[in-house]
Amino acid sequence: MHVKTNDKVIVIAGADKGKVTEVVEVFTKNGQILCKDVNIKTKHVKPRNEGESGSIIQREFPIHHSNVMHYSAAEKKRSRVGKKMEGDKKVRVLKATGEVLAN
Repeated sequence: MHVKTNDKVIVIAGADKGKVTEVVEVFTKNGQILCKDVNIKTKHVKPRNEGESGSIIQREFPIHHSNVMHYSAAEKKRSRVGKKMEGDKKVRVLKATGEVLAN
């Protein structure tokens, strides 16, 4: 998968298109990612114990990794990711700007 936890990404499809956010969690099994403040849905929670009341909460739900691209905050550009050797280490690099991503 082209994204990792803590990567800065921009949403390119869906209701939150154009929003710049950060990846919180990656689910490799189904190819989805959880991003901060993206794909917020309202969830109705039933009461668990007697005397407890139910509630309505808003939380983030996962989106597919193909709906985001990496984002360079310095250049304000979105980009694909490539790999490059720096010395004896392989690093991830933004193709549009040449910026090295933290692993």
